[in-house]
Amino acid sequence: MKKFYITTPLYYVNDEPHIGHAYTTILADVMTRIQKIQNNDVYFLTGTDEHGQKVQEAAIKNKTSPKEHVDIYVNRFKKVWNELDIEFDDFIRTTEKRHTDRVQDTLKMLFEKNEIYQNEYEGLYSVSEERFITEKEAEEGNFREIKRLKEKNYFFRMSKYQSKLIDHIQNNPDFIKPESRKNEILGFLKKPLNDLCISRPKERLKWGIELPFDKDYVTYVWFDALLNYISAIGWKSDDKLFDECWPADYHLMAKDILTTHCVYWPTMLMACNIKLPKTIFAHGGWLMDEMKMSKSIGNVIKPLDLAYKFGSDSLRYYLMSNMVLGQDASFTLDSFIQKYNSDLANDYGNLANRVLTLINKNFDSKIPKTFVCNEYDLKLINHAKEIPNQIINDFNNMQIHKAIDLIMQLLRSVNKYLEIKAPWKLLKSDNTKDREDASTTLNISAQVLKIGTVLLNPIMPTKTNLLLSAMGVNSCNNYSFGDLKTGTQISKLKNLFPRIEEDK
Repeated sequence: MKKFYITTPLYYVNDEPHIGHAYTTILADVMTRIQKIQNNDVYFLTGTDEHGQKVQEAAIKNKTSPKEHVDIYVNRFKKVWNELDIEFDDFIRTTEKRHTDRVQDTLKMLFEKNEIYQNEYEGLYSVSEERFITEKEAEEGNFREIKRLKEKNYFFRMSKYQSKLIDHIQNNPDFIKPESRKNEILGFLKKPLNDLCISRPKERLKWGIELPFDKDYVTYVWFDALLNYISAIGWKSDDKLFDECWPADYHLMAKDILTTHCVYWPTMLMACNIKLPKTIFAHGGWLMDEMKMSKSIGNVIKPLDLAYKFGSDSLRYYLMSNMVLGQDASFTLDSFIQKYNSDLANDYGNLANRVLTLINKNFDSKIPKTFVCNEYDLKLINHAKEIPNQIINDFNNMQIHKAIDLIMQLLRSVNKYLEIKAPWKLLKSDNTKDREDASTTLNISAQVLKIGTVLLNPIMPTKTNLLLSAMGVNSCNNYSFGDLKTGTQISKLKNLFPRIEEDK
């Protein structure tokens, strides 16, 4: 059976992990967990891109070797992913032998097939992006540190595959998502596609993978890094894993690396006679007070600053619920606190505390029985049985913000239900029917709380696991109504989401 294969881009290790890195990686982790609660087999890959000019220059500046430099940054990325509850199956580094060998194998194969040739080229070179750019790209002003270079290099015959790529995009509507990004790439492909310069002379760059057919050159960092998606799963070395995973179900990334993934990467695969990935999904960027987050203007938020202060689950929840995938989203500390207090502290945390406390105090810490159901009971039961399928459908269609909103609506409906039924009042009565009604109410409330918690588990694994454990639930993949059995032992639980007191 094919594994659901999902990847993040490889993060360039010349910078601290920031909110953009965190968002893509959390999104991949959430999608992985969504598949797992549906009992699907998943393979989740992330990693680091470690070659190139900027790494070499940073190492020289810091008076260390490039390898020592990247080792420091790789550990920082791994530490952040651990703190944010990222459970990847594989973390690949482009300096690993399993990757460098596959890159050289690919280069050798393409060179022998005459897909790579040598030529002299003169053009504009962006130092920041480490690639040649067109005059039009330079005029648009999106590249820094531009200089004119003239040198002999090796080129991949990317232009050969332009028509084939256009046909694939047009015939496979899920290949590039969202629609706006697909249109962007089709617009780019209306112009003649140049061949891709895939080498750098060692006289100006030594930190890279040496070309197997010319030791005076190293591989262009993007040609090297993109191959990670197949080198990590054993292409040409472990065909079993490759066969189980490929083609990838989702390559996730920010929109700023769209061209490399939607033009360079597919044409490379075509030249290697490898199937193209099913979907390349480019999400939007995060804006800080309506201004794009940028290192140069100093408004980059470190994810661990928020995760340490408020918990990783609260950061994951905010990021997943606040971005409509494909569009940009704004981050403000005020909106973070407001969403935390409203959704997590008030709606979810208070509901969990109320239900567990009433059961602990009045039913010997065991899930109570159900008796006769009235119209309010049946209305909530029917809603709780119907809504999970819609939530899962939204999850699978990358409408994660919608799915979260439906889950929160479900949990809020339990709060409203409790206000109507008022079991705390019924439990004070000596009337048997009142006490039975309270028992029924708390059983139903616990069942629906469990469903909402299982569905929130991909978003907030730490706190939801604590709550499920307190409710005596061992499985995180059953979101059906009624499987929380009468008599199940529950335990006490501290406040899941203490309210954040805002500074006045």
